[in-house]
Amino acid sequence: MNALALPTIIVPARLASVRFPRKLLADAGGKPLILRTAERLRKEVPEYEVFFAVDGDELARPLQQEGFSVLLTDPELSSGTDRIAQANQSLRRESILNVQADEPMVERGHILALGDALSKEGASMSTLAAPFESEEDFIDPNQVKVVLDAEGYAIYFSRAPIPHQREGDEGRWGSGKTFGLKHLGMYGYHSSLLDSFSTWNQGTLEQIERLEQLRALEHGCRIGVSIVGKATIGVDLPSDLQELTFADPSNS
Repeated sequence: MNALALPTIIVPARLASVRFPRKLLADAGGKPLILRTAERLRKEVPEYEVFFAVDGDELARPLQQEGFSVLLTDPELSSGTDRIAQANQSLRRESILNVQADEPMVERGHILALGDALSKEGASMSTLAAPFESEEDFIDPNQVKVVLDAEGYAIYFSRAPIPHQREGDEGRWGSGKTFGLKHLGMYGYHSSLLDSFSTWNQGTLEQIERLEQLRALEHGCRIGVSIVGKATIGVDLPSDLQELTFADPSNS
């Protein structure tokens, strides 16, 4: 993929968080978490254009102070994809990558794989998956599962442990075996998908599972999926921050 064809990265960010209030402004090694994610993107993919679609000035301020581009969006939007769709109404980019604001350890390989999946024939959207490493994670409803068709497109996403192995599941987690694919919450979109997405109401499946990508599947969109070797490391709870080590990007 040459520089002229690179997608634009838009990071959707809102301050409200049920499990971890004001998470994106939490201290992450002396800096707000959202700024750590911004610095990581600058380091990993310096050739990419990056914008932050935020829900207010509190998130915009630390980013702007460090020279990152910010767009203000409606704080009442229901999902990150809706936020990106609104931001792209002014940017009008043809292809867009959605990187989560609470994943300060995202790697270059994840972003490149996301772009590759978006280039699949007929895909209007893309995402990533990685093998589950334990049954405990596989049955955790906070870790989303995805199942694919034979060509690498998503069939369904769920918080339930899918696919369910009805018989002969003894030992499926032992000796390095894995079972099922973990969905990683990064997305790619073509602009035409975003234009449509913002006009669609939440479907039944999205309301039940609370997974925005199901809105696209319910409307017949094809979601290309790249399988990567390891998952990104996100921050869902305050304890997650204690497990991360941050380096000063100016010294790396």
